[in-house]
Amino acid sequence: MDGTRPATHEVPRGTGPDRRGAVVAALMLTMGLAALDATIVSTAVPQIVGDLGGFSLFSWLFSGYLLAVTVTLPVYGKLSDTFGRKPVLVAGAALFLLGSLLCALAWNMGALIAFRVLQGLGGGALQGTVQTLAADLYPLKDRPKIQARLSTVWAVSAVAGPGLGGVLVAYADWRWIFLINLPVGALALWLIVRHLHEPPRETDGTRARVDWAGALAVFACGGVLLTVLVQGGVAWPWLSAPSLALLTTGLALLAAVVVIERRAAEPIIPGWVWRRRTIAAVNLALGALGVLMVAPTVFLPTYAQSVLGLAPVAAGFVLSVWTLSWPVSAALSQHVYRRIGFRNTAMLGIGTASLLLFAFPFLPYPGEAWQPALLMLLLGAALGLFQLPLIVGVQSTVGWSERGTATASILFCRQTGQTLGAAAFGALANGVLAARLGRTGGGLGAGEHGAGNLDPVTRALDSGAAGESVRRAIADAVHAVYLGAAGAAALAFLVLLVVAPRRFPVLQD
Repeated sequence: MDGTRPATHEVPRGTGPDRRGAVVAALMLTMGLAALDATIVSTAVPQIVGDLGGFSLFSWLFSGYLLAVTVTLPVYGKLSDTFGRKPVLVAGAALFLLGSLLCALAWNMGALIAFRVLQGLGGGALQGTVQTLAADLYPLKDRPKIQARLSTVWAVSAVAGPGLGGVLVAYADWRWIFLINLPVGALALWLIVRHLHEPPRETDGTRARVDWAGALAVFACGGVLLTVLVQGGVAWPWLSAPSLALLTTGLALLAAVVVIERRAAEPIIPGWVWRRRTIAAVNLALGALGVLMVAPTVFLPTYAQSVLGLAPVAAGFVLSVWTLSWPVSAALSQHVYRRIGFRNTAMLGIGTASLLLFAFPFLPYPGEAWQPALLMLLLGAALGLFQLPLIVGVQSTVGWSERGTATASILFCRQTGQTLGAAAFGALANGVLAARLGRTGGGLGAGEHGAGNLDPVTRALDSGAAGESVRRAIADAVHAVYLGAAGAAALAFLVLLVVAPRRFPVLQD
């Protein structure tokens, strides 16, 4: 296919066909916990704020969780290569469930945010280790099947999460959105403990060394820099003292990470994840994927409601259609990359995605709901053709002892890309809105309050009193974001074209 290096595929001992099905079920349940958490909490925000207060802090319910997941991914990846997947997955799931229980018992917003961070510390282990185990359990020819199942879990969670959250809030209490994790997680843990058996590690008799200094430095550096991106322009202006202080601290910590990792015997982020062309190219390409995904997931629902005039449920459907085509395309991608290779398949997918994102600003105004929905359906198919071949391709170029680190590095880059995209596109959309309403007045006092004050826009949208000028300004802002996303897709295409080898150096099973 994409290479000829010989190797053997070692399925975890005792995990034969009879046990492997139970392990896969556990992986899907575990992934479902992480996937549901990304969507179910958002529906309960009004009730949480009404019960606990702390409206000015509620964004940290999402930011704190995202930061904890992102900065722990490389740490868990290295730990799974050092001690095995099972202990890392069990510890991460237990930490996630403990965080869920404490979230349900939270007595104020500060406590809830702290427990969400604890949840995120476990969530980082769930995301990375599940993806790694999927590659461990199946040989190359069968990996698309398990990866497509995991993609389906994300798709179902994206659609079902808001609805389930709404039902729990309406008929029970917001605390149940966290308590529901406990029975599901307990079942997943039981299946993992009972049915997942890994082969004994080959060691030279020396005790495994963990780069705890590097882990702490990576955690601190990632936390500080991601906080700047998440809160800059929101909690404080970009050029304010807090932003500059955090940015300076983050860069200093980044330098410390480089020094510590170069000296470490077993670094958390080894240099080979960037020295190998295949992994470096996929890291950058999936980072760009994280950036471009912000456009539809964050901005399309607002566009659908304010520009197309759809109800929230219908607006959610316009977005959710891409979760229908994405796993189907991912499952079928193996038939393409077996013929033309991993790189060319991914380039076909991201090239098509770039054209679809570029076409969005040319939709008629105000247009019909089926038009953006069709684009999203096609975009999901294109991205399924892009992402899965890259993940399977990278996992197939490394052995067991490096697979956790390699998988974590590409997931870390995708998560970081989403954070970068949220910050960049948020600033872009606000800039376009401010320019349009500052120039036109918009009937909302934009000129009176200054071009940078968008509070009147928010009040108009909340009250349903947004005029034509506001709707056009929002359309222009979303169009600008989609053009930026098209640029990110084009950058990913260029990276694969220039940096990635034409054929991935696959380890044959």
